[in-house]
Amino acid sequence: MKWDDIKIFLALAGSGTLAAAAKTTGQDATTISRGLQRLEAVLGAALFEAGRNGLVLSEAGHRLLAHAEAMEVGARAIQQKAKENSGLSGPIRLSVSEGFGTYFIAPRLPDFATTHPRTAVDLVASTGFLNPSRREADVAVMLARPRAGPLIVAKLTDYRLGVYASRGYLDATGHVDSLAALRGRRLVGYIPDLIYAPELRYLAELDDRLEPSIRSSSIIAQAGLIASGAGCGILPCFIGDRFDDLVRVIPETVDIARSFWLVSHEDTRRIARIEAFILWLRDAVAAAQPLLLGQRPIG
Repeated sequence: MKWDDIKIFLALAGSGTLAAAAKTTGQDATTISRGLQRLEAVLGAALFEAGRNGLVLSEAGHRLLAHAEAMEVGARAIQQKAKENSGLSGPIRLSVSEGFGTYFIAPRLPDFATTHPRTAVDLVASTGFLNPSRREADVAVMLARPRAGPLIVAKLTDYRLGVYASRGYLDATGHVDSLAALRGRRLVGYIPDLIYAPELRYLAELDDRLEPSIRSSSIIAQAGLIASGAGCGILPCFIGDRFDDLVRVIPETVDIARSFWLVSHEDTRRIARIEAFILWLRDAVAAAQPLLLGQRPIG
């Protein structure tokens, strides 16, 4: 059964004559007649009877009509969605932490841009977040769940963090096999009075005696320091596992869990381009769960 033949049936049901159906569909009467014959052959029943003013539905035709109309509604919905997707345009501003924006979003963003070339995506990857409540961003990926405001909030994903060091640093100073051993090493971490979210106070969570001696407000700078052999430090696995020369140490002892929260304003969430971006982001995160959860390194 062909959808084109169903459309011919619907045109005949609405018009009552071959000529009128041909005009409606933009086809000739012969094509309309052949389409009807094919459909009747598949169904094994006559769908129309000759009436005083043209063709009228038979009993079998009436039964088919309800199903055909439902198919038409579904087809129109699919066409409308495809039209919306192909016509998505306009700006999308995403606020996200520096590390997640740089190491996770940025490498994947060309995929969205290629699919929706008429959108313009602002990737605001920084320490701190723009506020969707005040319309500073269309979408934010935050470290903690907001508790107030006209927002739509949902967990985007969990992710894991661990202690990393370069192979060269470990060769020079010895293997780190315990938390006590970590206390004797040079540590890389955040500047305490410039930490912008309590979720970033990793070292104090492990042991209040762990204090970094090389500090930066930037997780990207910290990753670079650790990779260059400056010392041991805590990194999200989606960052640490990207460096070929970094080793995750004492994973059985230090396995920190955090979550990212997807936040958007309730008034803008239903805009087509925002919906499309959020769907893309969820799919990207779902496909990368092993990386986010520290279950595999990537080369």
